Amino acid sequence: MELPHFPSVVLYSVPLFILLMVLERVSYWFHPDSDEVGYGGKDTATSLSMGLGSLGWDVLWGLGTAVVTSAVFLATPLRIEFHWWALPLFLIAQDFCYYWSHRGHHMIRVLWASHVVHHSAQTFNLSTALRQSWTGFTGFLFYLPLAAVGVDPRITAFCGGINLVYQFWIHTERIDKMWRPFEFVFNTPSHHRVHHASQGGYLDRNFAGMLIIWDRMFGSFAPETERPVYGLTTNIATHNPLRVAYHEYAAIVRDLRTRRVWHWPATLLRGPGWAPAERPAVQAITPAQVS
Repeated sequence: MELPHFPSVVLYSVPLFILLMVLERVSYWFHPDSDEVGYGGKDTATSLSMGLGSLGWDVLWGLGTAVVTSAVFLATPLRIEFHWWALPLFLIAQDFCYYWSHRGHHMIRVLWASHVVHHSAQTFNLSTALRQSWTGFTGFLFYLPLAAVGVDPRITAFCGGINLVYQFWIHTERIDKMWRPFEFVFNTPSHHRVHHASQGGYLDRNFAGMLIIWDRMFGSFAPETERPVYGLTTNIATHNPLRVAYHEYAAIVRDLRTRRVWHWPATLLRGPGWAPAERPAVQAITPAQVS
């Protein structure tokens, strides 16, 4: 079966992104709230510059990841045909893979080095959604199972675009908690504020893309109970796009230089906060202790 032409969901949504950001910014002028961070000029400018830069890099990385994903798809004899009535099922499958990709990018340091860009903003608004990595070539690994069972990569990419557009609107403090049945199933601003928070009980929670049910099923859900503090546990204190994009890679290189070779795999593949345990100092035994 020949696939239909899939529109570029993200590209067509850009005017809507701009409109919603303008409306959100205006809402802070007319309804300021001292308890809300709102928009910070430098932070917003950095988010926008990271988003613009990611567009070019995504084209470059996309070529390589498309080759690998297509190779897996062509190698398997399995085929799952696309029908528009089955689109919700494809979206659920893509969202399931997104959950594990997102979770993996928090739990594996070399992947976190790419994803940390998105969490480096200390404000939380719709422009934060555009603060994207310039090294976004790591996520494709988590979608290879879909290609292996016969899902055409173009279908997965189309569903990924819908997923990305959905996640734009949840980057806001202007929407409080929503209708409880909706919050039980879908990712919402309240759930995603928790994900972007840096305090202890909120760390590494709510990895959902569209469906929060994955977090509920796999034990990573946390409700919003206190005001989130946004940013990293140790903020980078810079708005330089190059440093924002690559600071964690630089930190990894510094750690590899100072750690023993047998610690390198764990440095790369364990969590961002992992460090080799320090050996206790050997205490010298004095003659008095012997006697």
